[in-house]
Amino acid sequence: MADYKIQFCENNFSFGTDKIIEMLENEIDNNIEIKVVSCLGFCDDCSTSPFALINGEIVQADTPEELFEEIKSYIL
Repeated sequence: MADYKIQFCENNFSFGTDKIIEMLENEIDNNIEIKVVSCLGFCDDCSTSPFALINGEIVQADTPEELFEEIKSYIL
């Protein structure tokens, strides 16, 4: 069982979050479960910046690269 469940909204891919999934799979991939769903229900956040849910907690940043760093800080 994974220690961290990271969820991405496919509607947020326009902010580059799809690239973050690749980066996580290539660089971290241990103790994480990555799931893409059609809608996470955070439409206000989704329409303004890249974000992910980690164990139910929203994590946001201004760019996909910054979000990747935020996720790394959260799980490492």
